Amino acid sequence: MSKNIAIKVENLSKAYQLGQIGTGTISRDLERWYARTRGKEDPFLRIGESNNQNTKSESNIVWSLKDINFEIEQGDAVGIIGRNGAGKSTLLKILSKVTSPTMGKISGKGRIASLLEVGTGFHPELSGRENIFLNGAILGMRKKEIQRKLEEIVDFAGIERYLDTPVKRYSSGMYVRLAFAVAAHLESEILIVDEVLAVGDAEFQKKCLGKMGEVSKGEGKTVLFVSHNIPSLQSLCSSAILLENGTLIQQGNLDDVLLTYTKANISDKDFYFLTRKDKVKEDFYVELLYFGTLSESESQKNEFSIAESIGVKISYKIKNIEMKPAATFAVCTTDGTICFMSISPLKEYQLGDHNLIAWIPKYLLNDGEYIIKLGITTLNPSIIHIEHEIKLFVSDIYDEVFRSEYKEKYHGLLRPLINWQKLN
Repeated sequence: MSKNIAIKVENLSKAYQLGQIGTGTISRDLERWYARTRGKEDPFLRIGESNNQNTKSESNIVWSLKDINFEIEQGDAVGIIGRNGAGKSTLLKILSKVTSPTMGKISGKGRIASLLEVGTGFHPELSGRENIFLNGAILGMRKKEIQRKLEEIVDFAGIERYLDTPVKRYSSGMYVRLAFAVAAHLESEILIVDEVLAVGDAEFQKKCLGKMGEVSKGEGKTVLFVSHNIPSLQSLCSSAILLENGTLIQQGNLDDVLLTYTKANISDKDFYFLTRKDKVKEDFYVELLYFGTLSESESQKNEFSIAESIGVKISYKIKNIEMKPAATFAVCTTDGTICFMSISPLKEYQLGDHNLIAWIPKYLLNDGEYIIKLGITTLNPSIIHIEHEIKLFVSDIYDEVFRSEYKEKYHGLLRPLINWQKLN
C-alpha cells in the first residue's frame, strides 16, 4: 500500500440474513461454522443478491454491500452519499470495526475515531469525564495525553457543568456534542462521522464542520463524512463516493458525484420542463403554458456547457386583464442562494398567449447544479399568480478559451470570462 493511502478497500461485501438466523438444519449450521473457522466464505450465501428495498427476493440473504473497491488518500475529506438504505452506515461500521465484512479486505494506516450513532462508544453509567478517558484508552492514548486534551474537549462540547454527570442523563444534543468533541480532539489519524450531526443545532453543526475542515486541512487527518445535506458536503469535502443498493456507483470529484446522484434521484419530469400536456398551473388571471431551457438552436435541453448561452423560455396565457402579470425568474443554487434574477421589461398585458425567451450569456454561471425559479407576478400591487421551478445543470468541459493549467473547480457562483492584458 502506498505511503499516502490511508484506507484501501478491496472486494468488500457484507451480507445480512433476514428472518431467523440459521440454515434450517444442524448439518448445514455445522458446515457453515466449519467454513468460518477455516477462514472460508459462507457456503450457503447466494450469489448476486443486491440490497434493493423496493423488490422482494426469494432469498433471505440481503447484500448490504457488494464488491466495493476504493482508496482514500491521507488528509482527504471524503463525502459518502446515497439514498437511505444504500449501505453508507454499514460501510462506516465496517471501516470502524464495529462489524466485520462477509467478504473482502480492508487495510489502513492510523487509529480511527468514529461517531456513528447517538450513544455509540459511550457507557451510559459513566460520567462525561470518565467516558472521555475511556475513549482515549480505547485509541491507545495514555492518561496524561488525554488529560492534556480534556479542557479543549469540554470547552468545545460546552458541557462543563455536566462533566461529572452520568451520560445517560444527557439530552441527545449534549450526547452528540460530547461524542463529536471526543472523536475530533483525541489522537487519531482517521475521523469517521455519520449523519448524527443532524441532532445538533445549526450553530453546533457549523462548528463541527469547521472543526472537521481544520483537522483535515490543518492536521492532515482523513475524514469520512456521511450526510444528506449537500451544502455541508460542499463546505467540507472535495471528493465523494456514491453508493446505490449496496454497490459503488462513482468515486471522484464531489461536484461530479453530486450531479450523478441528483440526476438519478429526480423522477418528476415536471422538475425539468413544464408544458401544457404535463401539468396545468393557473389561477383566475394567468395560465402557465410552458417553462423550460433551450439551446442556442432552440432545442429543449437542461444540460449546458459553461461556453453555451442558455435560453429560458416562458409561455403563459392572460385570462383576465384586471391584473397586469409579468414574467420573472431567479437562478439559484440548490441551497436557495440567489445568483441573480430578471424581470421581463415587455409591457404586454392583452388577453391571450404570450411567448418570451431570455438568454443567460455564456461564461456567466460556474459549473454545477442550479434551480431556476419562475414567478408570473403582478408587480404593483405585488401578487404572485404562478410559481414553478426547474433544474439546470452547467458542466465544465475545460474550455480552451477559459482554462489555463488549472484543472480544479473554480470557486464562486459565477464564472465570467475576464479579459486579462499584459502591461509593458
